[in-house]
Amino acid sequence: MSPDTAESRPSVLFVCVHNAGRSQMAAAYLNHLSEGRIEVRSAGSEPAEKVNPAAVEAMLEEGIDIRDETPKILTSEAVKASDVVITMGCGDTCPIFPGKRYEDWELEDPAGKGVEAVRPIRDEIKGRIQTLIGELLPGDA
Repeated sequence: MSPDTAESRPSVLFVCVHNAGRSQMAAAYLNHLSEGRIEVRSAGSEPAEKVNPAAVEAMLEEGIDIRDETPKILTSEAVKASDVVITMGCGDTCPIFPGKRYEDWELEDPAGKGVEAVRPIRDEIKGRIQTLIGELLPGDA
């Protein structure tokens, strides 16, 4: 099996309550910055109807377009299919399976905030994503 096949890629699931802000920004950064070398999923325990407009605007400033993303419901299947599960304020709603790496990123919720308040959250997420890529793809950095 060549190293470029999907089976050899590490996979990450980002989970927050509404899957409309933090998890969408994290998934978009990981997709963008890993250049497809990491499989990325995101979901929410109570998905919103649409992605947070301030998160969309903040990511557009970074050249990343998440306007067409749709919040998705968290499923056990998504957790089982992921190597790393990163939660962002969803409490105990994420199912736990043995053999997975779990992290909880404490980040301010961008819901109801303007783009000025979302930028620092976005920037913190970007830094954490860069660290995560270095951990999941050592030697690629």
